[in-house]
Amino acid sequence: MTSENFLESSIQQIGRTLAKHSKASTTTILSQRWWNDLLMDWGMRDEDFKVQLFRFVDVLPTLKTDEQFTRVLAEYFGSTPILPKPLKWSLNKLPSFWVGSHIGALVLRRQFLRMAHTFMAGDSMANAMPVLEKLWRSGRCASVDLLGEATVSESESDAYRDHCLDALRVFHDHAQRWPTNTLLEQDHHGLLPRTNLSIKISALYSQLDPADPEGSFEGVASRLRPILNLATQLPASITFDLEQYELKDVTYEIFMRILSEPDYRNFPYAGIALQTYLRDADITLDRLVDWVRQRGTPITIRLVKGAYWDAENIQNEQRGWPIPVLRHKVETDANFEYISGKLFAHPTLFRPAFGTHNLRSLAHAEAIAQANNFGPQDYEYQSLFGMAESLQHAVVQYGRRVRVYTPVGELIPGMAYLVRRLLENTSNESFISKQRDHETPLEVLLAPPQPFSVSGSPPLPHSQNVQSPFENEPHTDFSREPARQAMRHALEKVKKELGQTIIFPVPSSLGSLKDEIVSTNPSRPKDIIARIPIYAPTQVEAAIQAAQKAWKHWRTTTPDTRADYLCRVAELIRQRRHELVAWEIFETGKPWREADGDIAEAIDFLEFYARDMRRLGRPQRLGQAPGELNHLEWRPRGLAVVISPWNFSLAIPTGLVSSALVTGNAVLFKPSERSPMMGYHLFQLFQEAGLPSGVLHFMPGGPEVGKALVSHPQIHVIAFTGSKEAGLHIIQQASKVAPGQHHVPHAIAEMGGKNAIIIDETADLDEAVQGVLYSFTGYQGQKCSACSRVIALEPVYADFIDRLTQAARSLNVGAPEDPKNHMGPMIDERALLKVRQYVDIAHQEGKVLLDRVMDQEGWFQGPVIVGNIQPHHRLAQEEIFGPVVSVLKAESFEAALTMAMQSDFALTGGIYSRSPMNIQKARESFDVGNFYINRPITGSLVGRQPFGGHRLSGVGTKAGGEGYLQQFMVQRVTSENTMRRGFAPTQ
Repeated sequence: MTSENFLESSIQQIGRTLAKHSKASTTTILSQRWWNDLLMDWGMRDEDFKVQLFRFVDVLPTLKTDEQFTRVLAEYFGSTPILPKPLKWSLNKLPSFWVGSHIGALVLRRQFLRMAHTFMAGDSMANAMPVLEKLWRSGRCASVDLLGEATVSESESDAYRDHCLDALRVFHDHAQRWPTNTLLEQDHHGLLPRTNLSIKISALYSQLDPADPEGSFEGVASRLRPILNLATQLPASITFDLEQYELKDVTYEIFMRILSEPDYRNFPYAGIALQTYLRDADITLDRLVDWVRQRGTPITIRLVKGAYWDAENIQNEQRGWPIPVLRHKVETDANFEYISGKLFAHPTLFRPAFGTHNLRSLAHAEAIAQANNFGPQDYEYQSLFGMAESLQHAVVQYGRRVRVYTPVGELIPGMAYLVRRLLENTSNESFISKQRDHETPLEVLLAPPQPFSVSGSPPLPHSQNVQSPFENEPHTDFSREPARQAMRHALEKVKKELGQTIIFPVPSSLGSLKDEIVSTNPSRPKDIIARIPIYAPTQVEAAIQAAQKAWKHWRTTTPDTRADYLCRVAELIRQRRHELVAWEIFETGKPWREADGDIAEAIDFLEFYARDMRRLGRPQRLGQAPGELNHLEWRPRGLAVVISPWNFSLAIPTGLVSSALVTGNAVLFKPSERSPMMGYHLFQLFQEAGLPSGVLHFMPGGPEVGKALVSHPQIHVIAFTGSKEAGLHIIQQASKVAPGQHHVPHAIAEMGGKNAIIIDETADLDEAVQGVLYSFTGYQGQKCSACSRVIALEPVYADFIDRLTQAARSLNVGAPEDPKNHMGPMIDERALLKVRQYVDIAHQEGKVLLDRVMDQEGWFQGPVIVGNIQPHHRLAQEEIFGPVVSVLKAESFEAALTMAMQSDFALTGGIYSRSPMNIQKARESFDVGNFYINRPITGSLVGRQPFGGHRLSGVGTKAGGEGYLQQFMVQRVTSENTMRRGFAPTQ
């Protein structure tokens, strides 16, 4: 018999033995286990029900009263066909009878809460200790996981550290009184502490950011060292959990770096998880092998398959990033077996711990151990609390060490953990679900997984095929070291190019431009970005005449050819993406991700409008009546003026300029005087792409130049993004027709907002705090879509505003070229002074809860949070354009909606809620152009969230969506009578 055949035979024998010992006992009707299994079975049979179940379990802890419970339960399940008739009847009928409703709510609420607690040992370490002792006395040890790891502020990170320290002390003190168990307390490396704690590094530093590995290490290490010091003293084992893939590299880096420090180099009880659903798990293990050899002290490897599979697939697909996880369960199983073998190949380096509920995976690890003469104490199996109990007992009976990963904490912060457990229980590919299906033969459960090759996801294309459907340009993944290195190199390169005087072509009749503006770095105002010559109002005429001449040829250029120019510019931006990001960081003060997102959006506009013009450029037949041929065609208007803002200094001008050009207009482009260098880069990109001379004129200058362009009688279309005051002036000017002018200029104006987010009593406050924080501090609040009003319902107002304030206090503010800083400077002194004026008003109208005045060079202002604001106050009505948010209190959801609508603007708005009824009400009544549910209200994507508002937020069709290009063109319908002498051609 070959070694492979012998191993497989051993796996089958071990698997059957364990299966025999782990046959599940029958459950009693209406017992908790019966109830749990019933819900899990429903979830496996009906995907819609599973979604509703998970969402209801997620919101369950926030429902404080029976009335709330009954109402929200009915919102989620009232129309679910798979529910048993008695439960459906109670949901539909009982609420009308108070007594019946009350009793039904009590019973159901108790059952749902007990189900949630099935996966948790207790709400505190003191309450969990009897459970941990019971595990020990049954032959199982534990690793405690403290729930509540979603920290949004440094104070919460401090609290998590303190909870870890308290947990270690309580665990150690109680465990000393337990009976001796050599199998649980000894392995081939020596002592195994009874006290074992699992931690998540994301909870130890609220500003953890893989783009900033150095700052992340310092932030985590300062709180991790006291934990390691106590673990060394007791002793206790500390295991690092793995979370989302985006945090993987920084987690391993922190783990290896801190355990290489002299104080911890010899600490033998450190461990870390390794997720085998990751395509690069093998590479990661090789990296750990090299490091442990260098360190000289063994570590524990907790081999798991991974708990974030659904999230990794969804989030990375949303972002357009390669999928880091294996796409099929069987591939993960095969990888688990492969990595298991490699673990056993290094007995002096690792303490292997196999975290699995899969009978096949467990039997495989055991067979490998036996084949290599490992003793029962040399490795262990790990299981999740509340899951696969019978299999745990079978492994104990088999004489092997079992460690139970045991969550401890309150229910609300434990919801994310609980939903992951439910996903595992109900996945159609899950071993547990197959095991629950009594019709699944043991041969199937123990069948070897098919071999596979970890080839990685297909590489993302560097450019899009013009015939392919539009896809958003992925943002840069700064969790990867090559991306960070490219960004650092670009910053250094651009820094050497600062201070130059820009030269660009102007109409020959002008000779040269006399005056100039100086663009400076808002982080260091003394540093010059560039000197740019500017137009005077009297020089506008020459550019308009040159554009008029160029337009006569450009208008006849085919739509496909015009679209090709846009695609060439998109490709040029991709080639120098990091340099453009660097220029934007220096000139406008945008942090890394904000600037990178702006450059990606510029590419999106180019690609989207190029495709849309190819569609619109083909005549559309109208009607099918015989004997006539009707065609609708789109034709350019003429000369287009583009006046763009500074806050999206490449994306917005690219969108405006490219849409005007691709539709056949000649363009006079005036960038903001606050970001002229980014406007120059856009102009240069079109020149390099080969755009015919004179079709695009770069016209930097002050407000008077813009007014001269807008008022000129030869202008046909004006595309503007900026303030309400300037936009209204443009609209008014466009309505005036000068003598001899034979057209009415078409104005497109996006003008701003006073945007609100509603937080109701069912909201996930972890998500709400982070979403609001990003929505009002992203790019220092200098976005027309930024949140400036939060309307929190009374039950959550105090908790929300306290956590938001702590989170805002924790944000890193500083020069944006350093990736640790999530907030940079205001654009200039004028913008900073405006914010300070509104802070003075805030002291008069409400209560300033936070005002982070920054005492440093540059135009810096940290977050400002104001409470006790009323809807009529200036802070609730006027656009500030800075990191200032007012928090209003509402007594009911209806009152919150009314408050949200008390504004002249209608741009963006949002809601954080887990009540289907409230979400539906907001969908119907929250009157804004872009409405967001349970996510930040900034960061729209071309094609997916076309952007724009109404009322005083603007006029025109949404940017980045179908219908936008038509604004730059006029319609022409041609009707031909095709009938001659009584016959017509077949058409």
